[in-house]
Amino acid sequence: MQFRGLTEQEVRESRARYGRNTFADNGHISFFEMLRENFADPIIRILLVALTVNLVFCLFGQSEWYESLGIAIAVLLAALISAFSEYKNDTAFQKLQEEASRIQSRVYRDGRVTEIPVDELVYGDEVLLQTGDRIPADGYLLYGEADADQSQLNGESEEVRKTALPAHDGAPEEPATGRDLFSPHLVFRGSVITSGEAVMKITAVGDRTVYGTIAAGLRSGIERDTPLKVKLRRLAGYISIFGYAGGILVMLAYLLHAGLNAGIPMEEYFELPWSDFVREHTGIANFWSDALHGLMFAVVIIVMAVPEGLPLMIAIVTALNMGKMLKRQVLTRKVSGIETAGSLNILFSDKTGTITCGKPEVIGFWNGQCQSFRKLSDMTAGYQKAVREGLELNNQAVLTGNTASGFRAAGSNATDRTLLEAAAALREPPLSGSTKTRIPFSSSVKYSGAVLTDGRCLLKGAPEILLPRCRLALDNAGNRIPCAPGPIQKLLNDLAAKAVRVLLLAETLAASPDGRTAPEGDLILIAVVGIRDEVRPEARTAISEVREAGISVVMITGDRRETAMAIAGEAGLLQQGEDLVLSSDELASLSDDAIRECLPRLRVISRALPEDKSRLVEIAKSLDLVTGMTGDGVNDSPALKKADVGFAMGSGTEVAKEASEIVILDDNFASIREAVLYGRTIFSSIRKFIVFQLTVNAAAVFISVVMPLMGRAVPLNIVQILWINLIMDTLAALALGGEPALPRYLKAAPRKRQGQLINRYMLASVGTSAVWICLIGLLLLNSAGFQALLGFDPENSALTGTAFFTFFIFSTVFNALNARTDSMNLLDHITENRLFFAVMSVIAATQILMTESGTYSEMLGRIMNCQGLTLQEWTVTLLLAATVIPADLAKKYLLKRCGVNSEE
Repeated sequence: MQFRGLTEQEVRESRARYGRNTFADNGHISFFEMLRENFADPIIRILLVALTVNLVFCLFGQSEWYESLGIAIAVLLAALISAFSEYKNDTAFQKLQEEASRIQSRVYRDGRVTEIPVDELVYGDEVLLQTGDRIPADGYLLYGEADADQSQLNGESEEVRKTALPAHDGAPEEPATGRDLFSPHLVFRGSVITSGEAVMKITAVGDRTVYGTIAAGLRSGIERDTPLKVKLRRLAGYISIFGYAGGILVMLAYLLHAGLNAGIPMEEYFELPWSDFVREHTGIANFWSDALHGLMFAVVIIVMAVPEGLPLMIAIVTALNMGKMLKRQVLTRKVSGIETAGSLNILFSDKTGTITCGKPEVIGFWNGQCQSFRKLSDMTAGYQKAVREGLELNNQAVLTGNTASGFRAAGSNATDRTLLEAAAALREPPLSGSTKTRIPFSSSVKYSGAVLTDGRCLLKGAPEILLPRCRLALDNAGNRIPCAPGPIQKLLNDLAAKAVRVLLLAETLAASPDGRTAPEGDLILIAVVGIRDEVRPEARTAISEVREAGISVVMITGDRRETAMAIAGEAGLLQQGEDLVLSSDELASLSDDAIRECLPRLRVISRALPEDKSRLVEIAKSLDLVTGMTGDGVNDSPALKKADVGFAMGSGTEVAKEASEIVILDDNFASIREAVLYGRTIFSSIRKFIVFQLTVNAAAVFISVVMPLMGRAVPLNIVQILWINLIMDTLAALALGGEPALPRYLKAAPRKRQGQLINRYMLASVGTSAVWICLIGLLLLNSAGFQALLGFDPENSALTGTAFFTFFIFSTVFNALNARTDSMNLLDHITENRLFFAVMSVIAATQILMTESGTYSEMLGRIMNCQGLTLQEWTVTLLLAATVIPADLAKKYLLKRCGVNSEE
């Protein structure tokens, strides 16, 4: 038949009217949009408020410009690094997806066939489809016959026979829907032609296709906050209260100190009328000038109380770990996905290719007398021919190669390829030319069929459906004998117990009534076929570790119950008598409340349907469980989208990957374990940084409040505070962000979604170190005897101030060693974090430069209000700072004796 296709003018008109064969932007945002979203972080919002206040003071000449600049830099760095990390991984993901857009389609244009990218197709195009082609749009067949694998759209593993639409039926006027998938004439984007040749006419492109409709549906809906965001929002509230309270206290203390210095009797301030008070005390102007300075300092204290390094640290640690994960075949599409993976409570996992190797093979055949045959060559000629017909003629895969080089199956699904390769092991020319029509597989009948030209009908499918209909069976000679279902059922159970998947090959006793469908009634059992997909060796270990991490793993498979149970047992999922296995039918019969009750014991769903996944995700989330889901097909996409973190397989569809947060490039469960480990590593690193920074902030705020109350000046000026709060915290984010992923993180229980970010161990750590630093600092600043004992001149306030500033810096450096591990061995795994020593060395070197003699150091010292220290003064200061280590070690010892765990 001759096809002319569209002219160039018709193509332009069609594209203008119906659009391109591309999907709308599926949530991909630009770098600047990602940057803007990062400013919604609760901690950054507090910093932006502080920055605004500081800018107002700067405009009125009451603060230095570099104070506002320092805050702005901290905020901008945090947002930039986080946005860059997510943008970089999203770009890598888009490169993976571009492969689909480069697929070429053969289309009729101006009377000839030409190859163009699928994106260039338009409504009304006539496309040539051949075996192995992926259908590029929705439409109907104009000519020919073909078998289409639509499993990516509907989850059904068997193909659907497609034939040309009769001319008298008329072309469809409306875009197809999911209900039309089994139409014998309509074809759909994302399906694959497994055999045959045809010409289709496109009736829907881009978002108007069934594929596009599913993808568009994933863009809607409200995503709930990640566990980390919930915890950070609560932490931001606590920090705000602490910061504002500290600022108010500092303001009041500063006013008291200023009043005392101005010679204003505070008791008269409260007793005399305001006019009399001002008239009698001329120093009031100086007092209010100091009061304004106190207000400015209070704002600085509020800024200091906020861990502005925290957003930056989260960005850095996430970026570092995302890079490490990519090397381990885990692509994180969304920054939130990696942390959420570490908080998982329950994971619903596919079996094939994830827990198993995804390479099934036939391990044996059994006839009606339960005699076993390892391969076809072990059979007699008569029986071998019958089995070959069942394997080859009722099969959608095709063989490539020849008898000399060996055959290889291609197309169709893994089951058909496995069966066909078992037949091809004979190295004989394949059977052909006797199949008249095919009966597609459906989940309702659970078998597929082939009607032969002689009227016979071959069936292949689930034993529980076909065996009850078998009245006869074939023996080793190929003769028909009465079928004995009892021994065969025992055989099936024995094989299922060994994790062997079983299929029945059968033939109908009666001929096809219309040449196209299988007759009802009795069957002849040809053979029982055993197929095994080995469990990945690394999956067993990974599942064990994930379960030890407190994550409940539920395997979802289309296998029968016995096979699913055997595989689950071999993989380590079924270990206890109360572990629960449900079939899809049993799951459907239970109410949501009943499933909630049994969910903690649920381990396997057999004969699963795509809709089971979405339902299970919704139920798990209703229990406030952090929920994960794996999938690869378009039909898995709704469940992937609904889950807190979706794991798409690297071999899966574009829509599945779009719906997920993480792509497992090697389809391996062990890689999911890596995602969980790195997610927990990020959370642990965040906690370590919070301990470090809150210790610094709490100590600085406490001293700034207490000193004015003691009638003394605040020991840290604004520039010094900026050095402590901005530069040190930024560098510390780098130092603690490089902490390694330790296997022991997987032995801790998962964090509750609504749990606290700061636990008892962290509070004790912050309290111990902050109080110790404050006590030593107050002695150094206020005790003349202590100063003399240490060799300092009590009359030299500038020297004392420099010594205190140096002590404060180095005590926080030493405390970083305390914060990075809960072990009594402070050097535990430190060689795996090379950044730590490098960063701390930079901080120490800078502090030394401030307090040494020399042109450049004196210049820096003047900026930081520091003077040079002698070797003795340096030694004493460093020893004082180092005392924070034994203080924290004593705390660790006591907490371990009391059973307080850092991972709780």
